[in-house]
Amino acid sequence: MKYSTEVENMCTVKCGAQHGCAPIPEEGKWVYAKEIKDISGLTHGIGWCAPQQGACKLTLNIKNGIIEEALIETIGCSGMTHSAAMASEAIVGRTVLEAINTDLVCDAINTAMRELFLQICYGRSQSAFSEDGLVVGAGLEDLGKGTCSQVGTAYATRAKGPRYLNLAEGYILRQALDANDEIIGYEYVNMGVFMENVKKGVDPKEALEKAKKTYGRFADAVKYIDPRKE
Repeated sequence: MKYSTEVENMCTVKCGAQHGCAPIPEEGKWVYAKEIKDISGLTHGIGWCAPQQGACKLTLNIKNGIIEEALIETIGCSGMTHSAAMASEAIVGRTVLEAINTDLVCDAINTAMRELFLQICYGRSQSAFSEDGLVVGAGLEDLGKGTCSQVGTAYATRAKGPRYLNLAEGYILRQALDANDEIIGYEYVNMGVFMENVKKGVDPKEALEKAKKTYGRFADAVKYIDPRKE
């Protein structure tokens, strides 16, 4: 290590008390995190690309500094889904330090990894006060039985009003309108349930009927519209 002449010519002044780093909450314990292996917890974060064409929600379950589980959900740019697939292979089994310095292809996923790194290293994880943290598999449980991300897509114009296309419950089939043409409910199909039934050999038409449900005052509607055609 080299020092400048100015520093070389300085006299030595000893430091006093050394308090060390502050503890952070991790999986129900207060931890003095000094090395990567001291980091544990499950946390979520959102990332976005430079042109803001898409976003990524990243969920990581970290044990002793190692990423044991990753859930990657994307929306927007079509190329992000391929990047997500690559990232799921690239970051599991790595330390959080390795992962933040891994090229995850998509800026949105890289940004999400950065945000998670900040959260986890500052003790702001979802499992900060959960004894022993969350089991590996907790990320998958977030998706529910249909193992589908909860996404929403709605479109509207000033001239014709709102169209619900896809909501947390699933793919919207029909919107229910009252006498004032206001939305009072909708019919949807849970795509996860539908595909599971199809995989089991159920006839697609029957599988579709089994996966259909309604929300709100759907039965009281004066009129029903297909949000993609009307």
